[in-house]
Amino acid sequence: MNRRAFLTLTALSGLAGTAGLLSGCGSGAGSGPDRRPAPPLGPSVPLRIPPLLHPEPDADGVRRYELTMLAGRSELLPGKPTDTWGFNGPFLGPTLRASRGDRVAVTVRNTLPEASTVHWHGMRLPAAMDGGPHQPIAPGGAWSPAWTVDQPAATTWYHPHPHGATARHVYRGLAGLFLLDDDHDAGLPAAYGVDDVPLILQDKKFTADGALDGDPLKGTFGILGDHVLVNGTHNPRFDVGTERVRLRVLNGSNARLYRLAFADRRRFHVVGTDGGLLAAPVETDLLPLSPGERAEVVVAFAPGEDVLLRTLDDGTDLAAGDLDLIRFVATARPAPSPALPAVLSAFTPIAVPAGAKVRRFTLNGHDAINGEPMDLSRIDEVVPAGAVEIWEVRNNVYSHNFHLHEAGFQLLGADGRPAPGYAGGPKDTVFVPGRSTVRLAVRFGTTTDPTTPYMYHCHILRHEDSGMMGQFVLVEPGTEDTVPRTLPGTAGHRH
Repeated sequence: MNRRAFLTLTALSGLAGTAGLLSGCGSGAGSGPDRRPAPPLGPSVPLRIPPLLHPEPDADGVRRYELTMLAGRSELLPGKPTDTWGFNGPFLGPTLRASRGDRVAVTVRNTLPEASTVHWHGMRLPAAMDGGPHQPIAPGGAWSPAWTVDQPAATTWYHPHPHGATARHVYRGLAGLFLLDDDHDAGLPAAYGVDDVPLILQDKKFTADGALDGDPLKGTFGILGDHVLVNGTHNPRFDVGTERVRLRVLNGSNARLYRLAFADRRRFHVVGTDGGLLAAPVETDLLPLSPGERAEVVVAFAPGEDVLLRTLDDGTDLAAGDLDLIRFVATARPAPSPALPAVLSAFTPIAVPAGAKVRRFTLNGHDAINGEPMDLSRIDEVVPAGAVEIWEVRNNVYSHNFHLHEAGFQLLGADGRPAPGYAGGPKDTVFVPGRSTVRLAVRFGTTTDPTTPYMYHCHILRHEDSGMMGQFVLVEPGTEDTVPRTLPGTAGHRH
């Protein structure tokens, strides 16, 4: 194994830092994080659990949800109110829940002073319902997408996606989880907020008076904060009342790479990735998550234990600093939990047919893919519906990651090395270390729309907003060469 292959593998597996992969990653004014220690944390406070929205189907058999984008004030730091945005409240949003086969309809109202969108990250749905930059919601306006959930149980999420403003809107607080269930009982902890706990990780910078500090589009990576909020809670504590807890972890940060580990380096089990459950649990003591990625883990606690979950420094800008995230305090007499199942789901690797199309994408700088900055009027790729393809993403510079709307993929490996076991499940977002190539087996959906594109892009939001994004459409097989590559009447956002 050569040195580059070794470094790439360890960056993906979390078994070592990514130092050496990121030469030049601190270039650009304001790009590097503040490496001074964060101010001492005060007394821990109970973890905020986002409220759950799981409405009963109406007379038409539809689950209906309402989300309102609001400006407000939140006490993110003790005693220091901060101007924030949120859904149905001043910061973050409720957790939506639905099951496979459900017909869902969401009414999104925008009371903000500027246009925004709501993208359903990880959801398999028609392009017109995706909530990307082609579905803007004007100030005072509303948007009402509806679709049928048709994918396995998973932890997905929702956030704004207005081109050129996504970083700012997410940083102000617009994000929430959307949990999907199916008929398969995996035997995992399942009581929301009790032993099935959401953890939305977001790093922030604050001024002395508590205002959000920093320009999300400054420097190479944008915002890299020295405080980490969990579900909007500073210095949180979760009181554990059961022997095992399932954690649904979302990296909701603009740019930070988390390297999750417990302070005592206890081992835990990864049971799910972005798109759903693994076939079987995978044990580890360190788990990396780049922006937009999710993981489900199960961890055991002994009676009376008090242990910290941390993110560990690896010497690079994106993972700078050893930071405490959340304290878990177990009761003296925890309720019994079922044993961790040996089999979790029927997930099987994507079968790639012989002769499958290979598409190649190159990431250079932070404002283009394959040398082309984002243009809302240009279709970059035309894909036959239902196709299984290989996508190779080559990163020639500092760290990036890659998110694909609508489709699900499996990480085959990087630079010829296989993916670590816990990263081999169903995914939609992947870390791409500097100077490496990741190889993805991609399965596309079957809903066609040659005039409404989906996105693929770096999910470091400063890069996405700067133009590191492309567009694809799904079309009837055999019609690829007849589809126009320009969208008529589209006001293209060109860089």
